[in-house]
Amino acid sequence: MKIVTFNVNGVRARIDTLIEWLKETNPDVVALQEIKIQDADFPRSAFEKLGYHCYLNGQKSFNGVAILTKGEAKLSNRILPGDSDDKQSRFIEAYYQEKRFVCIYLPNGNPKGTEKFEYKLKWMDRLNQYCKKALISEEEIIVLGDFNVIPQYIDCKYPDQWTQDALFDSQVRAKFNYLLNLGYLDAIRILNETDSLFTQWDYRSRAWEENNGIRIDHVVLSPNAADKLEKSWIETSLRNQEKPSDHVPVWISLSEK
Repeated sequence: MKIVTFNVNGVRARIDTLIEWLKETNPDVVALQEIKIQDADFPRSAFEKLGYHCYLNGQKSFNGVAILTKGEAKLSNRILPGDSDDKQSRFIEAYYQEKRFVCIYLPNGNPKGTEKFEYKLKWMDRLNQYCKKALISEEEIIVLGDFNVIPQYIDCKYPDQWTQDALFDSQVRAKFNYLLNLGYLDAIRILNETDSLFTQWDYRSRAWEENNGIRIDHVVLSPNAADKLEKSWIETSLRNQEKPSDHVPVWISLSEK
């Protein structure tokens, strides 16, 4: 099974590129973040023509997540428990082929010292508790999306540039490590411990041209899912196209056994 996560930074802006890319790569499951569109306006038919079922948690102009599956899935949740007042569309969960897919767009949190940063920390606590409880089921769980977390120094080209940023804050990295300490595994780092593995490059300051990137898009696997991991990789080719997202897709392949 081929699974991919991609922060598209606006589905309307990337629709042509998205459709051609899906035709070429044909993943079984696609997790999208920052679709920036309401459910009713999502270009569902374009994806359905490729054989995808669309499960959405959209929001006008901001945020928004989606899960696309080649066969029919069961939408199980669009709300991350723990804050009934949270109206931001950042979470969606679906069951497909006996696997539990959790697609997230974790808050950025900048600037530090503001309500945005506190919201990020609380959101991560809610996610960690949700994922901790989910492990009890012993299901194959795939949590994937834009985490807005740079986990390690090797996950950015110039760590000194990020010391005051919410993406690299010590509290934020500790909460990401809490998730891993529960037993989830970072699918990229399981198979590749080298540096310069990036998933996002800023549009400014020639970040892409100079490979000044960061790794903030992740796929983390429960132990039962990790047992089936065959490959994981980052696809950078889309970043070099005209009008690209600032993020690129992150892939995994799971065995059927």
